[in-house]
Amino acid sequence: MEIRIGVQNVAREIVLESDQEPDEVARLVEAAVNDGAALQLVDEKGRRVLVPAGVLGYVEVAGETARRVGFGSA
Repeated sequence: MEIRIGVQNVAREIVLESDQEPDEVARLVEAAVNDGAALQLVDEKGRRVLVPAGVLGYVEVAGETARRVGFGSA
């Protein structure tokens, strides 16, 4: 699934693909914000992404979508 993280005072957002469940990501975000710790996520290649909770603007979790193949219009 795709996760988009907005960081305060930064124009670009962090985008990563992760195998983590949406509910797990929501719990991690909530725990990081409540504790003032860093949000720690792992992408599908095993890379770890850390974002300090104090600078989080938003976290958007997109569900699984079927990937399209070809050039046809829908």
